[in-house]
Amino acid sequence: MTREVTLLLVDGTALAPFEVDYPWWQEVRGVVSGARKHFGLDLSVLRILSTEPGLTNGGRVTYLAEPVGWAGPVHDTDHPLRPDYAKPGGPSRTLAWAQQVLDCPITNVHQQRTWNLSAIWKLETERGLVWLKQVPRFFLHEASVIGYLGQPPLIAADDQGRMLLADVPGEDLYGAQFEVHRDIAEDMVRIQLRALQTGPPRGLPPMLALAPQPWLAERLERVAAAGMPDTLVHGDLHPGNVRGTPAQRTIIDWGDSFWGQPGFDILRLTERLSKEDALVLVRHWAELWREALPGCDPEAAVEALRPVAALRNAAVYANFLAHIEPSEHPYHAGDVPFWLAEAQRIAGGE
Repeated sequence: MTREVTLLLVDGTALAPFEVDYPWWQEVRGVVSGARKHFGLDLSVLRILSTEPGLTNGGRVTYLAEPVGWAGPVHDTDHPLRPDYAKPGGPSRTLAWAQQVLDCPITNVHQQRTWNLSAIWKLETERGLVWLKQVPRFFLHEASVIGYLGQPPLIAADDQGRMLLADVPGEDLYGAQFEVHRDIAEDMVRIQLRALQTGPPRGLPPMLALAPQPWLAERLERVAAAGMPDTLVHGDLHPGNVRGTPAQRTIIDWGDSFWGQPGFDILRLTERLSKEDALVLVRHWAELWREALPGCDPEAAVEALRPVAALRNAAVYANFLAHIEPSEHPYHAGDVPFWLAEAQRIAGGE
Protein backbone atom coordinates (compact mmCIF):
# COMPACT_ATOMS: atom_id res chain seq x y z
CA MET A 1 0.00 0.00 0.00
CA THR A 2 1.35 3.43 -0.91
CA ARG A 3 0.64 6.97 0.23
CA GLU A 4 -0.38 9.83 -2.00
CA VAL A 5 1.34 12.74 -0.28
CA THR A 6 0.45 16.42 -0.55
CA LEU A 7 2.74 18.94 1.11
CA LEU A 8 1.41 22.25 2.36
CA LEU A 9 4.31 24.61 3.01
CA VAL A 10 4.26 26.97 5.96
CA ASP A 11 3.71 29.97 3.67
CA GLY A 12 0.47 28.42 2.39
CA THR A 13 1.84 26.98 -0.87
CA ALA A 14 0.44 23.53 -1.75
CA LEU A 15 2.71 21.25 -3.80
CA ALA A 16 1.44 18.72 -6.30
CA PRO A 17 0.75 15.23 -4.88
CA PHE A 18 3.31 12.44 -5.24
CA GLU A 19 3.48 8.81 -4.14
CA VAL A 20 5.55 7.36 -1.30
CA ASP A 21 6.15 3.63 -0.98
CA TYR A 22 5.85 3.21 2.79
CA PRO A 23 2.20 3.41 3.93
CA TRP A 24 2.93 4.35 7.56
CA TRP A 25 2.04 7.99 8.05
CA GLN A 26 4.69 8.71 10.69
CA GLU A 27 7.54 7.52 8.43
CA VAL A 28 8.67 10.64 6.56
CA ARG A 29 11.96 9.55 4.97
CA GLY A 30 10.22 9.03 1.64
CA VAL A 31 8.30 12.29 2.00
CA VAL A 32 11.51 14.28 2.46
CA SER A 33 13.33 12.51 -0.39
CA GLY A 34 10.24 12.86 -2.60
CA ALA A 35 10.14 16.62 -2.06
CA ARG A 36 13.79 16.82 -3.05
CA LYS A 37 13.26 14.63 -6.12
CA HIS A 38 10.06 16.25 -7.42
CA PHE A 39 10.50 19.88 -6.38
CA GLY A 40 14.18 20.36 -5.56
CA LEU A 41 13.25 21.28 -1.98
CA ASP A 42 15.05 20.35 1.22
CA LEU A 43 12.45 20.49 3.95
CA SER A 44 11.33 19.24 7.34
CA VAL A 45 7.95 17.58 7.79
CA LEU A 46 6.24 19.17 10.79
CA ARG A 47 3.03 17.22 11.23
CA ILE A 48 0.06 15.57 9.60
CA LEU A 49 -2.83 17.82 8.55
CA SER A 50 -5.38 15.44 7.05
CA THR A 51 -5.80 11.82 6.00
CA GLU A 52 -8.12 9.79 3.85
CA PRO A 53 -11.25 8.94 5.91
CA GLY A 54 -11.49 5.38 7.15
CA LEU A 55 -7.77 4.60 6.93
CA THR A 56 -5.04 4.41 9.56
CA ASN A 57 -2.20 4.07 7.04
CA GLY A 58 -1.71 4.73 3.34
CA GLY A 59 -4.16 6.64 1.15
CA ARG A 60 -4.19 10.40 0.64
CA VAL A 61 -2.23 12.27 3.31
CA THR A 62 -1.44 15.97 3.68
CA TYR A 63 1.49 17.20 5.78
CA LEU A 64 2.65 20.62 6.85
CA ALA A 65 6.28 21.12 5.83
CA GLU A 66 8.91 23.81 6.23
CA PRO A 67 11.81 24.40 3.82
CA VAL A 68 15.16 24.13 5.57
CA GLY A 69 16.36 27.59 6.59
CA TRP A 70 12.97 29.16 5.90
CA ALA A 71 12.81 32.84 6.95
CA GLY A 72 9.67 33.92 5.07
CA PRO A 73 6.05 34.26 6.20
CA VAL A 74 4.39 31.52 8.22
CA HIS A 75 0.66 30.79 8.10
CA ASP A 76 0.01 28.48 11.02
CA THR A 77 -2.17 28.48 14.12
CA ASP A 78 -0.65 27.00 17.26
CA HIS A 79 -2.33 24.43 19.50
CA PRO A 80 -1.64 24.03 23.24
CA LEU A 81 -1.00 20.28 22.88
CA ARG A 82 1.41 20.59 19.97
CA PRO A 83 5.03 19.51 20.64
CA ASP A 84 7.74 21.96 19.63
CA TYR A 85 9.10 19.70 16.88
CA ALA A 86 5.73 19.96 15.07
CA LYS A 87 5.83 23.78 14.99
CA PRO A 88 7.50 26.01 12.39
CA GLY A 89 11.12 26.42 13.45
CA GLY A 90 10.90 23.45 15.82
CA PRO A 91 13.16 21.07 13.86
CA SER A 92 15.72 23.86 13.46
CA ARG A 93 15.71 24.49 17.20
CA THR A 94 16.17 20.79 17.94
CA LEU A 95 18.98 20.38 15.42
CA ALA A 96 20.69 23.49 16.81
CA TRP A 97 20.53 21.93 20.29
CA ALA A 98 22.07 18.72 18.93
CA GLN A 99 24.94 20.60 17.29
CA GLN A 100 25.57 22.56 20.47
CA VAL A 101 25.78 19.36 22.52
CA LEU A 102 27.90 17.34 20.10
CA ASP A 103 31.66 17.83 20.11
CA CYS A 104 31.92 17.41 16.33
CA PRO A 105 30.14 18.92 13.31
CA ILE A 106 26.94 17.41 11.89
CA THR A 107 27.63 16.75 8.23
CA ASN A 108 24.22 15.48 7.10
CA VAL A 109 20.68 15.29 8.48
CA HIS A 110 18.02 12.67 7.60
CA GLN A 111 14.56 13.13 9.07
CA GLN A 112 13.10 9.69 9.70
CA ARG A 113 9.81 10.09 11.54
CA THR A 114 7.41 12.61 12.99
CA TRP A 115 4.09 12.11 14.73
CA ASN A 116 2.42 12.61 18.08
CA LEU A 117 4.78 10.21 19.88
CA SER A 118 8.19 11.28 18.57
CA ALA A 119 10.33 12.94 15.96
CA ILE A 120 13.50 11.14 14.90
CA TRP A 121 16.50 12.21 12.84
CA LYS A 122 19.56 10.26 11.78
CA LEU A 123 22.60 12.51 11.97
CA GLU A 124 25.85 11.92 10.14
CA THR A 125 28.81 13.41 12.00
CA GLU A 126 32.57 13.37 11.57
CA ARG A 127 32.66 10.62 14.21
CA GLY A 128 29.87 8.45 12.84
CA LEU A 129 26.09 8.14 13.12
CA VAL A 130 24.10 9.66 15.95
CA TRP A 131 20.34 9.47 16.50
CA LEU A 132 18.33 12.50 17.57
CA LYS A 133 14.94 11.89 19.12
CA GLN A 134 12.38 14.26 20.61
CA VAL A 135 9.27 13.16 22.46
CA PRO A 136 6.19 14.96 23.85
CA ARG A 137 5.84 15.80 27.52
CA PHE A 138 4.01 12.59 28.45
CA PHE A 139 7.11 10.61 27.40
CA LEU A 140 9.72 12.75 29.19
CA HIS A 141 10.67 9.80 31.41
CA GLU A 142 12.13 7.91 28.42
CA ALA A 143 15.54 9.58 28.64
CA SER A 144 15.73 8.77 32.34
CA VAL A 145 14.97 5.10 31.66
CA ILE A 146 17.58 4.91 28.90
CA GLY A 147 20.19 6.52 31.16
CA TYR A 148 19.26 4.09 33.94
CA LEU A 149 19.73 1.11 31.60
CA GLY A 150 22.82 2.40 29.80
CA GLN A 151 21.46 1.10 26.50
CA PRO A 152 21.17 2.47 23.92
CA PRO A 153 24.05 4.79 24.92
CA LEU A 154 22.59 8.18 25.91
CA ILE A 155 24.82 11.08 24.86
CA ALA A 156 22.63 13.91 26.12
CA ALA A 157 19.06 14.84 27.01
CA ASP A 158 17.17 17.97 28.03
CA ASP A 159 13.86 18.92 29.62
CA GLN A 160 12.22 19.47 26.21
CA GLY A 161 12.14 15.75 25.40
CA ARG A 162 15.28 15.85 23.25
CA MET A 163 17.74 12.97 23.31
CA LEU A 164 20.98 12.21 21.49
CA LEU A 165 21.68 8.49 21.23
CA ALA A 166 24.77 6.68 20.00
CA ASP A 167 24.18 4.44 17.00
CA VAL A 168 23.30 0.81 17.56
CA PRO A 169 24.59 -1.14 14.53
CA GLY A 170 22.00 -3.29 12.83
CA GLU A 171 18.31 -2.75 12.23
CA ASP A 172 14.96 -2.93 13.98
CA LEU A 173 14.14 -6.63 14.27
CA TYR A 174 10.65 -6.68 12.74
CA GLY A 175 9.71 -10.13 11.51
CA ALA A 176 12.13 -11.90 13.88
CA GLN A 177 12.03 -15.67 14.20
CA PHE A 178 10.94 -17.49 17.35
CA GLU A 179 14.53 -17.84 18.61
CA VAL A 180 14.92 -14.05 18.62
CA HIS A 181 11.66 -13.67 20.56
CA ARG A 182 13.06 -16.10 23.13
CA ASP A 183 16.31 -14.14 23.40
CA ILE A 184 14.42 -10.84 23.78
CA ALA A 185 12.39 -12.41 26.61
CA GLU A 186 15.62 -13.41 28.33
CA ASP A 187 17.04 -9.90 27.85
CA MET A 188 13.96 -8.36 29.43
CA VAL A 189 13.93 -10.72 32.39
CA ARG A 190 17.56 -9.81 33.14
CA ILE A 191 16.65 -6.11 33.02
CA GLN A 192 13.64 -6.65 35.27
CA LEU A 193 15.54 -8.70 37.84
CA ARG A 194 18.19 -5.98 38.01
CA ALA A 195 15.46 -3.35 38.44
CA LEU A 196 14.14 -5.27 41.44
CA GLN A 197 17.50 -4.67 43.11
CA THR A 198 18.04 -1.05 42.09
CA GLY A 199 14.48 0.31 42.19
CA PRO A 200 12.66 2.31 39.50
CA PRO A 201 14.34 4.92 37.30
CA ARG A 202 13.77 8.55 38.24
CA GLY A 203 10.44 9.84 36.98
CA LEU A 204 9.12 6.46 35.87
CA PRO A 205 5.30 6.56 36.02
CA PRO A 206 3.05 3.89 37.53
CA MET A 207 0.69 2.02 35.26
CA LEU A 208 -2.15 4.15 33.95
CA ALA A 209 -5.47 3.90 35.75
CA LEU A 210 -7.78 1.33 34.17
CA ALA A 211 -11.44 1.75 33.31
CA PRO A 212 -13.60 -0.02 35.96
CA GLN A 213 -14.81 -3.48 34.92
CA PRO A 214 -16.86 -6.08 36.87
CA TRP A 215 -14.09 -8.63 36.51
CA LEU A 216 -11.05 -6.39 37.13
CA ALA A 217 -10.69 -6.71 40.91
CA GLU A 218 -10.84 -10.50 40.77
CA ARG A 219 -8.16 -10.57 38.04
CA LEU A 220 -5.85 -8.31 40.01
CA GLU A 221 -6.33 -10.48 43.12
CA ARG A 222 -5.22 -13.49 41.06
CA VAL A 223 -2.16 -11.60 39.87
CA ALA A 224 -1.22 -10.66 43.43
CA ALA A 225 -1.67 -14.27 44.58
CA ALA A 226 0.82 -15.41 41.92
CA GLY A 227 3.64 -13.71 43.81
CA MET A 228 5.17 -11.83 40.87
CA PRO A 229 6.74 -8.54 41.98
CA ASP A 230 6.31 -5.19 40.25
CA THR A 231 9.35 -4.10 38.25
CA LEU A 232 10.33 -2.13 35.17
CA VAL A 233 7.94 -2.87 32.30
CA HIS A 234 8.79 -1.85 28.74
CA GLY A 235 5.13 -1.54 27.82
CA ASP A 236 5.46 -2.26 24.09
CA LEU A 237 7.91 -5.14 23.87
CA HIS A 238 7.94 -6.49 20.33
CA PRO A 239 10.88 -7.19 17.96
CA GLY A 240 10.39 -3.90 16.12
CA ASN A 241 11.35 -2.16 19.37
CA VAL A 242 14.60 -4.11 19.51
CA ARG A 243 17.52 -2.93 17.41
CA GLY A 244 20.71 -4.68 16.35
CA THR A 245 21.17 -8.20 15.03
CA PRO A 246 19.68 -11.49 16.21
CA ALA A 247 22.88 -12.07 18.17
CA GLN A 248 23.44 -8.51 19.50
CA ARG A 249 20.21 -6.82 20.62
CA THR A 250 19.32 -3.53 22.28
CA ILE A 251 15.77 -2.86 23.48
CA ILE A 252 14.71 0.66 22.43
CA ASP A 253 11.67 2.98 22.58
CA TRP A 254 10.95 3.11 26.31
CA GLY A 255 8.23 5.77 26.15
CA ASP A 256 5.50 3.32 27.23
CA SER A 257 7.48 2.05 30.21
CA PHE A 258 6.10 1.97 33.75
CA TRP A 259 6.51 0.19 37.07
CA GLY A 260 4.24 -2.82 37.15
CA GLN A 261 3.78 -6.50 36.39
CA PRO A 262 6.37 -8.14 34.08
CA GLY A 263 3.67 -10.34 32.57
CA PHE A 264 2.53 -7.40 30.44
CA ASP A 265 5.75 -7.62 28.45
CA ILE A 266 5.64 -11.33 27.70
CA LEU A 267 2.02 -11.00 26.57
CA ARG A 268 3.02 -8.26 24.12
CA LEU A 269 6.04 -10.22 22.90
CA THR A 270 3.93 -13.28 22.08
CA GLU A 271 1.12 -11.43 20.25
CA ARG A 272 2.25 -12.29 16.71
CA LEU A 273 3.45 -15.81 17.42
CA SER A 274 1.46 -18.93 16.72
CA LYS A 275 -0.44 -20.34 19.69
CA GLU A 276 2.06 -23.16 19.96
CA ASP A 277 5.11 -20.87 19.90
CA ALA A 278 3.48 -18.43 22.31
CA LEU A 279 2.85 -21.24 24.79
CA VAL A 280 6.46 -22.43 24.53
CA LEU A 281 7.78 -18.89 25.03
CA VAL A 282 5.60 -18.20 28.07
CA ARG A 283 6.77 -21.49 29.63
CA HIS A 284 10.41 -20.57 29.01
CA TRP A 285 9.87 -17.08 30.45
CA ALA A 286 8.12 -18.58 33.48
CA GLU A 287 11.04 -20.94 34.13
CA LEU A 288 13.41 -17.96 34.22
CA TRP A 289 11.26 -16.25 36.84
CA ARG A 290 10.78 -19.38 38.95
CA GLU A 291 14.53 -19.93 38.96
CA ALA A 292 15.10 -16.36 40.15
CA LEU A 293 12.16 -16.21 42.57
CA PRO A 294 11.22 -19.70 43.82
CA GLY A 295 7.60 -19.97 44.86
CA CYS A 296 6.16 -17.50 42.36
CA ASP A 297 3.66 -18.64 39.72
CA PRO A 298 4.42 -16.67 36.52
CA GLU A 299 1.99 -18.59 34.31
CA ALA A 300 -0.91 -17.92 36.68
CA ALA A 301 -0.03 -14.23 36.63
CA VAL A 302 0.02 -14.16 32.82
CA GLU A 303 -3.35 -15.90 32.51
CA ALA A 304 -4.93 -13.48 34.96
CA LEU A 305 -3.38 -10.50 33.14
CA ARG A 306 -4.66 -11.31 29.65
CA PRO A 307 -7.80 -9.14 29.71
CA VAL A 308 -6.05 -6.60 31.96
CA ALA A 309 -3.39 -6.15 29.28
CA ALA A 310 -6.08 -5.35 26.71
CA LEU A 311 -7.68 -2.93 29.16
CA ARG A 312 -4.29 -1.28 29.68
CA ASN A 313 -3.94 -0.86 25.91
CA ALA A 314 -7.24 1.03 25.88
CA ALA A 315 -5.93 3.26 28.68
CA VAL A 316 -2.70 3.93 26.78
CA TYR A 317 -4.53 5.05 23.65
CA ALA A 318 -6.99 7.11 25.67
CA ASN A 319 -4.02 8.84 27.30
CA PHE A 320 -2.54 9.60 23.88
CA LEU A 321 -5.82 11.07 22.66
CA ALA A 322 -6.11 13.21 25.77
CA HIS A 323 -2.65 14.73 25.22
CA ILE A 324 -2.43 15.22 21.45
CA GLU A 325 -4.08 17.77 19.21
CA PRO A 326 -7.17 16.70 17.22
CA SER A 327 -5.39 16.63 13.85
CA GLU A 328 -3.22 13.78 15.22
CA HIS A 329 -6.19 11.65 16.34
CA PRO A 330 -6.43 9.67 13.06
CA TYR A 331 -3.27 7.78 14.04
CA HIS A 332 -5.24 6.15 16.86
CA ALA A 333 -8.72 6.06 15.34
CA GLY A 334 -10.70 3.18 16.79
CA ASP A 335 -7.96 1.96 19.17
CA VAL A 336 -9.78 2.66 22.43
CA PRO A 337 -13.09 0.94 21.57
CA PHE A 338 -11.20 -1.95 19.94
CA TRP A 339 -9.16 -2.69 23.06
CA LEU A 340 -12.10 -2.23 25.40
CA ALA A 341 -14.00 -4.80 23.35
CA GLU A 342 -10.96 -7.11 23.38
CA ALA A 343 -10.74 -6.89 27.16
CA GLN A 344 -14.39 -7.89 27.50
CA ARG A 345 -14.02 -10.69 24.97
CA ILE A 346 -10.96 -12.15 26.69
CA ALA A 347 -12.44 -11.83 30.17
CA GLY A 348 -15.66 -13.48 29.08
CA GLY A 349 -13.98 -16.26 27.14
CA GLU A 350 -11.84 -17.71 29.87
